[in-house]
Amino acid sequence: MNKKRLYLFLTVLILLNFGIVGFLGYQNYLLNKEDLVLKQEYEQKKVDTTVEIRDLKTTVALLEGDLGRTKKERDDFEMYYNMEKIRMDEFASQISEIQGTVGILDKLSRTDPELLKKYSKVYFLNENYIPETLVKISPGYTYNSESDYFFYSKVWPFLQELMRAANSENIDIKIISAFRSFGTQSGLKSSYKMIYGSGANQFSADQGYSEHQLGTTIDFTTSKIGATYSGFEKTEAYRWLLNNAYKYGFTLSYPENNEYYQFEPWHWRFVGKSLALRLYDEGKSFYDLNQRDIDQYLVSFFD
Repeated sequence: MNKKRLYLFLTVLILLNFGIVGFLGYQNYLLNKEDLVLKQEYEQKKVDTTVEIRDLKTTVALLEGDLGRTKKERDDFEMYYNMEKIRMDEFASQISEIQGTVGILDKLSRTDPELLKKYSKVYFLNENYIPETLVKISPGYTYNSESDYFFYSKVWPFLQELMRAANSENIDIKIISAFRSFGTQSGLKSSYKMIYGSGANQFSADQGYSEHQLGTTIDFTTSKIGATYSGFEKTEAYRWLLNNAYKYGFTLSYPENNEYYQFEPWHWRFVGKSLALRLYDEGKSFYDLNQRDIDQYLVSFFD
């Protein structure tokens, strides 16, 4: 009985060992199979990854090429843009210069060139010349309030400003002569010749050569001196004009030692603020400059 049990036990044990060995062998088979599958998958992944890397490198290379072309296109565009900008800036500058030139030409076309000519035995105004518009000077500014004095309307605001400034400083100054026509000057010169003979040429212009015909010239006096003009150079009004008239565009036409007429401290002509300032700064008179130099100030005559 014991042998049978032992035999049975050994048989079971042997079968169990075979079972275990078989199981372990099967598990090993499965593991080897799984490992093979994993190795195959790994190799496939490796191949796939290599392909992907290769494709990525190709894509990167293509992108880098596109980027390079894009950068070149950008650089080319930037260069073209800068060139165009420079060209357009130059064009705009030219347009601005043209507009400025047109503006200057327009101003000149609307400004009477006679207004800055050197008359007084140099240039001649014909008998038909009169300023385009004349305005009556306010009687409060004139020596004889019952007489009519006329002045070029576009210059009147400058003269009015001068008179107001002088009056605000209590300067006794009056207007005794303004615009004179060709005929008026002719009659005046004739009367002077009857009284003074050829000596009249020292202080009176012939018709057509008088600055008064321009309508931009004024003779000043004071309430005390009146129509005699005598001693005007000694008055406070004259000293004020010497120091201030240029601010309003006026200059003394015939200072001492001029080569045209005797010293006329009362005779002041409007030449525009720019030219009057230059004459004041340089200590010169209108007739000291050549005509070409003077003509450059015509464009700023009414500024």
